[in-house]
Amino acid sequence: MPFRDRYTGLINRYRDHLPVNDDTPLISLGEGNTPLIRLKNIPRLLGKDVDIYVKYEGLNPTGSFKDRGMTMAVTKAVEEGSNAIICASTGNTSAAAAAYAARAGITAFVIIPEGKIAMGKLAQAMMYGAVIMQIRGNFDQGMQLVKEVAAQAPVTIVNSVNPYRLQGQKTAAFEIIEELGRAPDYHCLPVGNAGNITAHWIGYCEYSSAKSDLITEACAFCEGKCRYAGGPVIGGRPKMVGYQANGAAPFLRGAPVQDPETVATAIRIGNPQSWDKAWKVKEESGGWFDELTDQEILAAQKMLAEKEGIFCEPASAASIGGAMRDIKAGKIAEGSTVVCTLTGNGLKDPDTAIDQCKDSRMVTIDADLGAVRDAIVSNM
Repeated sequence: MPFRDRYTGLINRYRDHLPVNDDTPLISLGEGNTPLIRLKNIPRLLGKDVDIYVKYEGLNPTGSFKDRGMTMAVTKAVEEGSNAIICASTGNTSAAAAAYAARAGITAFVIIPEGKIAMGKLAQAMMYGAVIMQIRGNFDQGMQLVKEVAAQAPVTIVNSVNPYRLQGQKTAAFEIIEELGRAPDYHCLPVGNAGNITAHWIGYCEYSSAKSDLITEACAFCEGKCRYAGGPVIGGRPKMVGYQANGAAPFLRGAPVQDPETVATAIRIGNPQSWDKAWKVKEESGGWFDELTDQEILAAQKMLAEKEGIFCEPASAASIGGAMRDIKAGKIAEGSTVVCTLTGNGLKDPDTAIDQCKDSRMVTIDADLGAVRDAIVSNM
């Protein structure tokens, strides 16, 4: 491939549809362009005629979908002269913010809930050089602190309240349409802060030139470039389906959850910042919200790994777990094309994965040919 055609990140790929110009200093780590993988074994086990694809966002540079939004948020922060960014995080946002701040040569401040963050994510934020503040509280309290400090200190918030985050994240919908040749019938996502389900819907609406209440708001930040003028127009948009953990399911309760709790740390959020936007997505798309137990989430994570060879973090598995349940129940119709977003890589939370596999077929044997042969025979 000629060097000039090398993929250099989602801003360069979609620059005509993002709020950048020729003088914008792009901060990129080559994010985006993640694989859309068609599942082979799980649909057969379900006994239903459905095409299921997973959009594996865990193969972004820091291992989660957050990189899509962070490349835009940090790019715009640098363009506007900021020397520091700040976020509250359950893990993935802190990792992405720290990495892109390092790339930009600016400082990242991250607020995390003490003892409530997966070790893989904490390790990333530390290695990327972020200033880490652990609070004796949860994500929602951290988010409130971020808003308050940003009003008093020269730092740029890079949580999903930053509108440029959604501009970057909408590009996942562009990629899905371009690969499938059309929008899927259903798009299933895990829901925590609800920015990602919102961003995907904006992307689907822009690509299809369809009307959405969210487009007008988005236009204020993309300089009128969000209509794909002169580009492809794809008919139809998916039903957007959001799944939460039942210990952190404000959309199912109809109100914020004061003390959210779930093994799926990435969606352990009780007061989503994109609350109103996500409800609009549900209404406009004809989709729905639902919840899963931690046991259902973990079972889906393990099934996806064992049956398809795809390792995602627990929160990601909410999308495939919920989709499988709704397919079996007939809520997702046979003959449908379903895309499930896997938001993060399984290596983000190795402790939870290992804990699930305590009864695995790991054996300890002597360093002896006979012992190895016997172990193989007994496990065939």
